Amino acid sequence: MEIQTIKKLEQEALKKSGTDFIRLGLALFFMIGVLTFSFLSNGGVSNNMFLAVAALIGAYMAMNIGANDVANNVGPAVGSKAMTLTTAIIIAAIFEAAGAIIAGGEVVKTIKKGIIDINAFGGNADPFIWAMMAALLAAALWLNFATMMRAPVSTTHSIVGGVMGAGIAAAGFSIVDWGTMAKIAASWVISPVLGGIIAASFLYAIKKSIVFKEDKIAAARTYVPIFVAIMAWAFVTYLTLKGLKKIWPQIVDILNLIPLVSIEMTKKPTFTVALILGFIIALLVYLVVKRRLKTSSTTLENSRASVNTLFTIPLIFSAALLSFAHGANDVANAIGPLAAINDAVVNGGISSKAEIPLWVMAVGALGIALGLALYGPKLIKTVGSEITDLDQIRAFSIAMAASITVIIASQLGLPVSSTHIAIGGVFGVGFLREYLHLAEKDTTIEDDKLTIIDEKKNLHAFKAELKTLEAKDNKIQADYERVVALYKLIAQEEKLIKSTKKHIKKTMKVQYVKRDAIKKIITAWVITVPAAAILAGVLFFMIKGIMI
Repeated sequence: MEIQTIKKLEQEALKKSGTDFIRLGLALFFMIGVLTFSFLSNGGVSNNMFLAVAALIGAYMAMNIGANDVANNVGPAVGSKAMTLTTAIIIAAIFEAAGAIIAGGEVVKTIKKGIIDINAFGGNADPFIWAMMAALLAAALWLNFATMMRAPVSTTHSIVGGVMGAGIAAAGFSIVDWGTMAKIAASWVISPVLGGIIAASFLYAIKKSIVFKEDKIAAARTYVPIFVAIMAWAFVTYLTLKGLKKIWPQIVDILNLIPLVSIEMTKKPTFTVALILGFIIALLVYLVVKRRLKTSSTTLENSRASVNTLFTIPLIFSAALLSFAHGANDVANAIGPLAAINDAVVNGGISSKAEIPLWVMAVGALGIALGLALYGPKLIKTVGSEITDLDQIRAFSIAMAASITVIIASQLGLPVSSTHIAIGGVFGVGFLREYLHLAEKDTTIEDDKLTIIDEKKNLHAFKAELKTLEAKDNKIQADYERVVALYKLIAQEEKLIKSTKKHIKKTMKVQYVKRDAIKKIITAWVITVPAAAILAGVLFFMIKGIMI
């Protein structure tokens, strides 16, 4: 028996190591492919080998973004069983790559968030290139470590820390815009708190309007179309603002061909236009969902599980749209520094903005998709099931928080992190469950205490009667039968009192959010910027030492 168990363990170990080897092989194949392509396609450029190495690091960074950051878009949907892990990876990979290639910016700021002053380099391209390479590699290494530890961290904060640390190493502390850094530090609190409040608010609204009702299906017919329409409004607005900046002029041209539609040509969509487009789509979604529910809800049972199923399709759409918007925006974290290095190598100077060649954009898009497919499942499981238990309603509330928080924050000029928002949303729905349980708990504990008082009265009465009967001298048959019955009753009462006390303790200890997960994630958030900065500074001096 033991030999068979050992053989099974060996087989599992071989299978796991074989899978890990294949993953590593595919990742290395992609990185070497990028290195080779960059070297061969830039053969006429001086320092083309340096650019090729930078491209390899950019590919490594892109894969780490896919492995860590994308989990926030699909994790809740997977954790709620709205879709399988395989389906989520396929959808996210397709839409991340599409977002990066279709809607990714043609021009990015070479210094993320403007946290350092490029004038401090004095027009000298070499230290600037070394700094960007150190920043990119430091951010990628930190993300890799965080993914191994199953800690979802902000890729934006990782690259910000890398740029800050490399900039300080290259030109001193005066190079950093500390006001901007203070805003970024503020986002550590703003992002999760806003995400948590909005997610919890939507979950509570759904519970009050549908789940807590006696006739849940009738309530669902009324309110589910409204909630899904609000979601459509938020996502179209979010996508228009964040994901369509690159192709906005072409979209305006198409929309203006429609009769009675006239949109002023702007470089990027305004908030008002995004809201109007979102409202139009939301109205159409409301009518479609209302009609479908009218026919399909007749076969549903009057239960929470049935209500949950109504949010499955909206969740799949939300995962796809979040992935598209993420690919359009966060691809810059991988290719921004790479584009800066490419511009500096090709043109021999430093620019605050750089054109992104198609091959650089492709490195970011394919790297994110590949990183998600190879190493994303760990973080997807962490976000989806290891912080708090999720169902479709809770996951829907988190998706709502992800889109609405970004819209609110962007209009108020508040710095936020999509990672922190999503995880804050998970925390929010978990803590709301604890709060609602706490409200029920007080009633439950009070009832249990009253039960214990009643049972103790019965126990004392039984014991007193038993004492009287045992002290009786001339017992008859009925007395002996009663003594036996009293012993049984006393044992039952003691067992009931004991179990009720255990129930009180269990009720008081219930926690719907895993505290260990909270500590680990918050610790990772706080140290992301300084950890990436220190690592980037060390790497800058190493690169400088090699090159001089």
